[in-house]
Amino acid sequence: MELYEKKLTENKVYSGRIFDVYSDDIELPNGKTSKRDWVKHNGGAAILCLDKENNVYLVEQYRYSVGRVVLEIPAGKIDKGEEPYNSAIRELEEELGFRAEKIEPLGVILPTVGYVSEKIYLYLATEYDVVKQHLDEGEFVNIVKMPLSELIEKIENFEIEDAKTIIAVTRYILTKNKQ
Repeated sequence: MELYEKKLTENKVYSGRIFDVYSDDIELPNGKTSKRDWVKHNGGAAILCLDKENNVYLVEQYRYSVGRVVLEIPAGKIDKGEEPYNSAIRELEEELGFRAEKIEPLGVILPTVGYVSEKIYLYLATEYDVVKQHLDEGEFVNIVKMPLSELIEKIENFEIEDAKTIIAVTRYILTKNKQ
């Protein structure tokens, strides 16, 4: 059976600063129709930052959607027309105060494919200069420096729940082990 869903009508029900919400009518592979509620998102970029001593730099911030503080790698939304690579470099400088001349890709993830179009582009920074942190208005973070081994232990012990952080660390380890 060919797997597909054909959009019949597109119905935007909400337009926001960061995402839009749709409730579309679709055709299923068996010819029947159904509805798909989904979120259109520009995507994001996240960056795993390691120093020469194998320390990772994370941000700790209150995440309203889950109602608590989360420890995660620096990340942010991709502005319209912005390349993911440039977004990652921008976020590194905004959130940590580090300016990287070059970053390496760690791949792309689809965090919630059931109803969100968001792609998060993952990167690795190992060479950077310290500059001034300049957070977005309304953004408050604490910078946390931690040995990579401790972060891996926290992931193994389920103390880190942020998916992009877990996947970026995993991909870094897998890539490093192939070299």
